[in-house]
Amino acid sequence: MKAAVCYEFGKPLVIEEVTLDPPGKGEVKIRLTAVAICHSDIHAIKGEHGRPPLPAIPGHEISGYVEETGEGVTYVKSGDPVVASIIPEGCGQCYYCRIGLSSQCTTNRLYLNGEGKFTNKKGQRLTQFAGAVAGFAEYAVIPEVNLVKIPEDLPMDSACLLACGVISGFGAVMNRARVAPNSSVAVLGCGGVGLNAIQGAVFAGAYPVIAVDVRDGKLATAKVFGATHTVNAKTEKDPVKKVHEITYGRGADNVIVAVMGLDILRQGFMMSARDGTTVIVGHGYDEKLSDFSPLDFMMGKKLTGSAMGAVRLRIDIARLIELYKTGRLKLDELISGRYPFEKISEAFASSEKGDVIRNVIMF
Repeated sequence: MKAAVCYEFGKPLVIEEVTLDPPGKGEVKIRLTAVAICHSDIHAIKGEHGRPPLPAIPGHEISGYVEETGEGVTYVKSGDPVVASIIPEGCGQCYYCRIGLSSQCTTNRLYLNGEGKFTNKKGQRLTQFAGAVAGFAEYAVIPEVNLVKIPEDLPMDSACLLACGVISGFGAVMNRARVAPNSSVAVLGCGGVGLNAIQGAVFAGAYPVIAVDVRDGKLATAKVFGATHTVNAKTEKDPVKKVHEITYGRGADNVIVAVMGLDILRQGFMMSARDGTTVIVGHGYDEKLSDFSPLDFMMGKKLTGSAMGAVRLRIDIARLIELYKTGRLKLDELISGRYPFEKISEAFASSEKGDVIRNVIMF
């Protein structure tokens, strides 16, 4: 089987033959059908999300079919279509699961930069950038708790987007900001995650829904996904002032920062209203919040994080699929291009240009 391996940060991935361990207890072998290129993958192979031991396999937005199951697996069987996410299903027994916060499960934990299931021709074990999931390969062995069964009629290229980009953006709005009807939302960064935050804001009944980006093309796309107003942070003289003007002088009740950079985070925070909530989704390696002081929070402003939208994996993804099937969630429109596995470097180069939402590798 083939996999795309990172041997040196900042260099193109190398497609080569590797061997894959058989599924162990609680594990499932998946035949991949589609994997989307998330900007986190781009940051990972550049060494901008930490520097795990190399060589390593990135990729984490995947869909595929169950090929083989290990001991004790009961949730899926051979032939089932699935998506796999780096955030696992909750165990149902720990403290956080019992109080309804399965995304914070302390038993089935979110592991990053984990020891992988792959070995290259030199006998080297390959690290998995995304921990439990390694998507840039023809097959993968993944813990059962990281899988979600999906309907057989769901397009697999659209399905893979549910594994990260969709739940990260939509979930940040619904589960972390808990956006109320008629409250205002500003979304900074209109890539794959930001557009899904906009979809979440529309679904929640927010108004206005303000898209903030530096590219007019992405702002135009944001309006297709439901943004009521747009702000070009590059050409607008004072983007913070503009957001306050749009929100009747108050600032946005909710701000979703879906792009990395401390200056951008600070800008988003200043766009928020008194008692407003700013949710950090985009993040870079080794960033420090040095530009904030206690005085910034005196009016009740809140700054919080969001890991994969704090989703309840098998509940929330099932509900998002229902929204997609009834025309209330855009998935197909998120795909900018489809590439065969052997053109993964071309897909990465396209994704880095900025106007792409999601490029999908098809197997």
